[in-house]
This record gives sequence, structure tokens and C-alpha cells, in this order.
Amino acid sequence: MKFRFAFAALATAAFGVAIAQTPPPDASTAPPPEVQIPDAPAPAVSKAWIVMDAASGQVLAGQNINEHLAPASMTKVMTSYVLAAELKNGKIKRDDQVMMTERAWREGGAGTDGSFSGFPVNQTARLEDMEKGMVVQSGNDAAIALAEHTAGSEEAFVQLMNAYAQRIGMKDSHFADVHGLAADGHYSSAYDMALLGRALIRDYPDTYAYNKIKEMTVNGITQPNRNLLLWRDASVDGIKTGHTSQAGYCIMNSAVRGDQRLITVIMGDVSEKQRANDSLALLNWGFRFFETHRLYEPGKVLATQKVWKGATQQVQLGVAAPLLVGVPRGKYEQLKPTMDVAKQLVAPIKKGQQVGTVKVNLDGKTIAQAPLVAIDGVEEGGFFRRLWDAFWMWWESV
Repeated sequence: MKFRFAFAALATAAFGVAIAQTPPPDASTAPPPEVQIPDAPAPAVSKAWIVMDAASGQVLAGQNINEHLAPASMTKVMTSYVLAAELKNGKIKRDDQVMMTERAWREGGAGTDGSFSGFPVNQTARLEDMEKGMVVQSGNDAAIALAEHTAGSEEAFVQLMNAYAQRIGMKDSHFADVHGLAADGHYSSAYDMALLGRALIRDYPDTYAYNKIKEMTVNGITQPNRNLLLWRDASVDGIKTGHTSQAGYCIMNSAVRGDQRLITVIMGDVSEKQRANDSLALLNWGFRFFETHRLYEPGKVLATQKVWKGATQQVQLGVAAPLLVGVPRGKYEQLKPTMDVAKQLVAPIKKGQQVGTVKVNLDGKTIAQAPLVAIDGVEEGGFFRRLWDAFWMWWESV
């Protein structure tokens, strides 16, 4: 969406320029008071839940979002992320032949209590097919086999999972296996799972697309995707379900309606049906009462600031990446941008160098912020320019 913030608003925030305020309207012509957004339909029994705006990463609602909980098979989303990253880095290929080893079959195959893909033991399958078996059928055996193929062992692959989790910013997660069966030191949080889902959608959309496949047949056995919302709501295109006795019923979902994408995570629900109902209720609430706006584009000039001791005396400021924000419907015009910039900018300044922060406030709270960077660099000025500016910087400081 095109941004409609007046440049003067940002300039005012940055440099303290006073602007006369419009007097309040007469009471007889004032608009009716706005209707407050109702509370999110919190799942009645779950241990934790969250609604996240996928574009901005904002938390729209949630409860116990940072609590350490067992993620069950939602763990496989982390496994998918690592596989996608290693594919991009050229370490593995989609046509690789992956062996269903004895260990993978014994610990995650049909003879166990968990979900399985059905690939025959001691036989190979294409990496892409086996990954779909992990995603669609939630195959524990496929997850182990893929880990062994990629990193040599499940234990080595787990180290990759934790390293990538740190890159994503998952501060309340630690993985001990690749499939999500109960293990000491294996935990995550609703917030981290939402971050992970957002990262997979953003970074590896082709891999993410596996999550909307409704069923898959392997070795003559057809199994459905356990995400019931894939059949109930056409806007839902993933992400993953999970269940163990320790974790309860868990679900990650994402949906797109118009230009808006939301992510929900529920951990510790009471049944397969209830987690689907609760997730859809949260999605419907989020889409009904919030909207996503693209405020500023990289490379666009938001303001200029004086530069001391430079070859030029001003630097243009903007954002390095699109600044997006999720806001309650009808409140876009109430957003207030501000900028925090150092009082004195001194050359040299490199292109892309952060010199401040742009913040977006609503109802007195900061709901989004981004680094404010130099759009173009400013080289150091000559001797006399530096000497002259040094004098005036001293003069202004006394």
C-alpha cells in the first residue's frame, strides 16, 4: 500500500519543528466514539498461543508466548528450514538418493507409536519425496533419514538446527531431536514457533509449499495431512501439527487473505478437532480486526540531516528494508512516526550506515521500528571544512 505519512511529520519528529495544532471539532460534529477491538478468542485449555502478523512480525495477541514447552512434531518445521538452507547452500540436492536406514526405521518407522512415512527400510528415495513424507505425513522416520543424509547423523543435524534457530532469533528454543518426540532439553515457545514459521515462508517459499499438500501415498499407503484447516479454509496453506502425551495437541497455521498473512500457534490443546477450531477462530479474529500496511520503502528519502566535517553538508536518510506494520482496522491514520537521530552527525558516513531509528507509534505505544540509515555516503571534507566545522561544533556546545 502507498504510504500517506506527511514528510513534515517525520521532519518534525527529527528536528523538533513546532507545528500549530488543529483545534478539536465541535462536540456536535465530532464522530461517534470508536468501537474497541474485542479480545482475541483465547483457546480455553491450551498452554500457550499467539497471533502474529507475518509481514511485520508483530504480535497481535497471545498468552504465555515465551513459555518453554514441548513442540512435538512442529519440530519438523525447524528440520525443514535447515534442509532448505542446506539446499540453497548447495550441500544437498533435491534429487539426492536418501537411505531409509535401520536406525531411522527402528526409531521412527511404522513399528513405533509415532507418525511414519512408510519408505521401505534399507532402500533409497529422492530427497524431495522423503521431505514431503516428513512434512505431509509427519514421518519421524523420514526426518531421521534426512538428517543422517544431510549431516552424517541426527546428532550433528540437531547442532545445525540450534545454530539456525539462533540466526532466526529463537531465544526460547533448544532442539534435541529432529522429529519432536519427547527428549530432555527439547523445547520451544509459541513466539519462537511463529518466528520460525514466518522465516520459512519468507526465506524458502518453495519448501513451505509442501505444507499445503493434503495427502501423500508412499509404498501403497495413503496418509492425509493432519492439518484439518487445509480442508476447511481455502486461505490456509500450512503449517504443521504435532501431538505427544507430553506436548498435548499443537498446531501452527498460516493463512493469506488479500494482501495480509497471519500466523497462529497453539501449544497444549486438548484434541485434534479443538486445536483446529481454536486456530481458525484466532485467524478469523486477526483478519477481521487488523490490517497490514507497507509504510516505507528502502531507498526513499524520509528526511535529511546536517553533517559536520563532510564533503557535503547534508545526508539523506531512509530505511534499509521495507517497514511494515499491522494495525487495528480504521487506525491507520492515527499512526505517528518519529525519528531518533544523533544530534551531531560527523563525516565520514558510509552508505547504509545506521544513524538513528524510525519508530511508528499508536496510542502512545511503539508498534514498529527500523534502523534509519544513510541512503548515500558522505566523505570527509577537506582540511579547512573540518577546521571550520570543528569550531562551530564547539561553539554550539558551549
